Amino acid sequence: MTDRQYVINEITIQDSWRMFRIMAEFVDGFESLARYHPAVSVFGSTRVKPGDEVYQKAEQIGKLLAENGFSVITGGGPGVMEAANKGAFSSGGKSIGLNIELPLEQKPNPYTNITLNFRYFFVRKVMFVKYAVAYIILPGGFGTMDELLESVTLIQTKKIKPFPVILVGSTYWKGFLTWIKEVVLKEGKISLADLEILQLIDEPEDIIKTIKKTVIL
Repeated sequence: MTDRQYVINEITIQDSWRMFRIMAEFVDGFESLARYHPAVSVFGSTRVKPGDEVYQKAEQIGKLLAENGFSVITGGGPGVMEAANKGAFSSGGKSIGLNIELPLEQKPNPYTNITLNFRYFFVRKVMFVKYAVAYIILPGGFGTMDELLESVTLIQTKKIKPFPVILVGSTYWKGFLTWIKEVVLKEGKISLADLEILQLIDEPEDIIKTIKKTVIL
């Protein structure tokens, strides 16, 4: 293991030419994804297995999104991403995977019919948010929470147009939301309007209805 494995350490004065690779990833993403509007980005754990309740719900959500005219964007990997792509794919929808190069290689799941590969997380994250009319966040770990909090921050700071940010899984997110309300909000670190960016919805049909209220297809 060396510093070369860390992407940020590769960006130096000596090899600033790598900026052209970053630019190329942006251009490729913009040109490839612009045609798939409207799209919904779906996030969740890679560790969820087929047969798990969360996997089944993600698959159902992907299916309903495709049936209602939405492209489905995920990180292209296993778990929740695979399930959402599978649901969209099985319904003949646009099933998009934005795969990321990792030290332990992440292989694209077999249920994407549009796949883009990224080296840089920050480029990939722009693609998730730029082409999304909503975020759906199922139970997940640090990566899932990173995408969740970034979207909320961008909406809070008015850097992007507000869109639904939907948490799926009342039991899973209960402690997180309680902490935000009883600690972060009470201490004045956020406003009530900031808290209202987040919506907690468990039923796939209700998720679709909520998104369609804010989107013109």
